[in-house]
Amino acid sequence: MRRPALLILTAVLAGCVTARLPVAAGTGPDPVLPPPRPTQIPSFQLPKATGWPSGTMPQPAAGLAVTAFARDLEHPRWLCPLPNGDVLVAESAEPPQPDALNKGIRALVRKWGTRRVGASVPSANRITLLRDTDGDGVADVRSAFLEGLNTPIGMALVGHDLYVANTDAVLRFPYREGAERIVAPGVKVVDLPAGPRNYHWTRVLLPSADGRKLYVSVGSNSNIGEGGMDRETDRAAIHEIDLATGRRRLFASGLRNPVGLAWEPDTRTLWTVVNERDDLSPDLVPDYLMSVRDGAFYGWPYSYFGRHLDPRVQPQ
Repeated sequence: MRRPALLILTAVLAGCVTARLPVAAGTGPDPVLPPPRPTQIPSFQLPKATGWPSGTMPQPAAGLAVTAFARDLEHPRWLCPLPNGDVLVAESAEPPQPDALNKGIRALVRKWGTRRVGASVPSANRITLLRDTDGDGVADVRSAFLEGLNTPIGMALVGHDLYVANTDAVLRFPYREGAERIVAPGVKVVDLPAGPRNYHWTRVLLPSADGRKLYVSVGSNSNIGEGGMDRETDRAAIHEIDLATGRRRLFASGLRNPVGLAWEPDTRTLWTVVNERDDLSPDLVPDYLMSVRDGAFYGWPYSYFGRHLDPRVQPQ
């Protein structure tokens, strides 16, 4: 980073709004939500990505052990365990963004942050297969299972079909148990909202219990719709895909950036984790884990955590 840019960034960060509440106040089913204090520059604290020192491992609870299953992956973002014990890893990073998203003070802060946490790297656009053949907790087989993808994240095995969520489409590949590589081209199942500007680019997949449908999460294309709601068509939502027909419909909307999907095992209710909006102060808005109802609207961008209106979004 050039020295003038560094001085500007230092001055900006020095003027950031600071938190008034402890972290615990924003935790739990009934978090404290103080009045918003909108800021022009994001307020955040980021660790510097350094990795585990040689010979050091996380300390688990008594009776458990931690081993490095695989090392030296290129920005691993998502895992998909397969029935035979193989593990698929999506190696993916942010796709290139248009120049307009890379200018100004906010962009400078954003670039500094992504570099500090180790996220400013080219996307490998690959799914890697890891296999532990001797059961020692370390993968001794590693292969490039799928390559040439477009910032993939979500993976789901349904029967003999492997579905992969690129940032712009869901693809289907033929899967054979034990195979170390898929060379057959993917078949597009459905397009997904994407670029050229693609603010929240991760796409997570979850199949229904009967294997007839797929659910895919698509984040918003902005923080609070500041680029215009015409850019938010079918975004900030969870979609349902009928695999027999390829039809896609909105299952739930108003979810700024749902990352992660799971079924509650007893009720079969869909749950997700929502990454909430920025720049209302360090005390707002807490991210949350929630159940999702078919057809429901959850407020983004107009309100947060229920019916708390965001004063920046006009008209309401």
